[in-house]
Amino acid sequence: MTQVDQVRRLAAEILGVGVHRVWIDPQQLERVATVISKEEVRKLIKEGVIRKRPVKGISRHRIRIRKMKKKRGRRRGPGSRKGPRYDERELWISRIRAIRKFLKHLRDRKIIDKRTYRRLYLLAKGGTFRNVSHLKTYIKEHKLARRI
Repeated sequence: MTQVDQVRRLAAEILGVGVHRVWIDPQQLERVATVISKEEVRKLIKEGVIRKRPVKGISRHRIRIRKMKKKRGRRRGPGSRKGPRYDERELWISRIRAIRKFLKHLRDRKIIDKRTYRRLYLLAKGGTFRNVSHLKTYIKEHKLARRI
């Protein structure tokens, strides 16, 4: 540990900061190296040979710009989103409602009988059909409709 490092440590103790925040004037290094006591270090601080460096903060500039862009509606696309891409429950609700509506339509028009309706209803509830067109193909394949 050199003499300048010892002075730096003493200055850090006096200034109440870490050794890396102590600035020593590069032109006065020989003078600083001769210092021994805390009293002399205090004198150098008073003269401005030794100073406390400012705290380095984190710049908020980029964050402010991003915030402004989001305010204007930018940076909100599907690639920026976190969490589920879509709500599974909402998808299920819309799908099952469409299928049930179609089944009721078929039953009311007497295209399928009540027993077939009930069976298809329960299959739909079990998640057998992806959508209404899938249900239609199922009915055609199994010849469940009187006419379609």
